Amino acid sequence: MVPIEYYLLLSAAVFCIGVFGILTRRNALLFLMSVELLLNSAAVNLVAFSRFHGNLTGQTFSLFVLGLAAAEVAIGIGIVLVLYRNFADVDVTRATTMRW
Repeated sequence: MVPIEYYLLLSAAVFCIGVFGILTRRNALLFLMSVELLLNSAAVNLVAFSRFHGNLTGQTFSLFVLGLAAAEVAIGIGIVLVLYRNFADVDVTRATTMRW
């Protein structure tokens, strides 16, 4: 059996990559991919702790996290398409002109 620390290190690494992507990228598609990394790191944590405790609660919650990620992608792609249609670019810093 693999120690839980390996899963936690993997999850922490994926989470740090996702946070770095959110803080440094200006492309909306890369921004969405970074949010997906954050959600996947949470799912890895839930599954790891579920296996560690011997119940299925964490795995059940990870399915909800995956459903949330799918909904986030559907809404995010719609926003990216509107952003590209209005500005001919997917740079998230240009969307400030859409404010009142």
